[in-house]
Amino acid sequence: MTVITRPEEFNVGDLYVAMEPMFGQSLYLKCEGFNFAGSVKLKAALEMVGAAERAGVLRPGTTIVESSSGNLGVALSIVAASYGYGFVCVTDSRCTLSAQRLMRAHGAEVRVVTEPHAERGLLGARLAYVEQLCRENEQYVWLDQYSNPANWIAHARTTGPEILKQFPELDVLFVGAGTTGTLMGCARHLREEKPSVRIVAIDAEGSVTFGFPPAPRFIPGLGTAVRPTLLDRSYVDEVVLVAEPDTVRTCRTMQRNGFLFGGSTGTVVAGALRWLAEHAPAGDLTAVAIAPDLGERYLDTIYDDEWVAEHFGAGAPAPTVAESATTRRQS
Repeated sequence: MTVITRPEEFNVGDLYVAMEPMFGQSLYLKCEGFNFAGSVKLKAALEMVGAAERAGVLRPGTTIVESSSGNLGVALSIVAASYGYGFVCVTDSRCTLSAQRLMRAHGAEVRVVTEPHAERGLLGARLAYVEQLCRENEQYVWLDQYSNPANWIAHARTTGPEILKQFPELDVLFVGAGTTGTLMGCARHLREEKPSVRIVAIDAEGSVTFGFPPAPRFIPGLGTAVRPTLLDRSYVDEVVLVAEPDTVRTCRTMQRNGFLFGGSTGTVVAGALRWLAEHAPAGDLTAVAIAPDLGERYLDTIYDDEWVAEHFGAGAPAPTVAESATTRRQS
């Protein structure tokens, strides 16, 4: 029996799904969506709020402000409600309607940015708006997930050790790159405890995180229009870029097998399968990928035929993993 008194106390850390029956590749997917926030972002939210409290930055009467494309916003809305803080989430038009509704249901105020920054896109516009809000109200506290070390510390303390405990013979770990908090935390822990593990970052095509040219992106979660301050490329062995149509295809393949995962998870799995097909076709590596989220928040986007047709073309079959994921080795 598990009995809790606060929502953040529940978080399943040892659930994995074997991908081999669906895709024919030996890959274990660590499911991070089984908590009240529905994503891996609950860990970062808790660590950042806790660090801000210990530093005396967060105190009674202050309001948390954060930029988020969805998942961290939902996590912070839950943590803020549990801890008794106000919360303002600055998001953009790509944030799913369900994520916005969840945040508001938990008492958060949601501000939606619709006009992109001239050079830094929608993310740049969100960050500028957060800075403006904090200048105008001294009771607002910006946690800044993009540069806050508590973001990666959360995963160095939890996610990385959890994986190594279950897979002591781990050969390769696939981690999606958004703020790069999960990536950096897991990579730092593994570099110290088991340096032989290969760290492969999965990013969306059009993201500038690893120095590739920007392009329009429609699925929130992975990828950035502004390089995250947290990123230290020395911890990353390779980068795999995944096209968004392949994210949709992968998500729908998993859904046809009864597993409803989110867009970030679809991207990570697509990239991992591409890498494994090239580097371990015999399935002789112990490989784990992190699934950041579940799929309920994407019912009106990647699981909606009209939305997919509008953004990626009507009637065109989704490309295969091999056709649309590009592997780039770190120099």
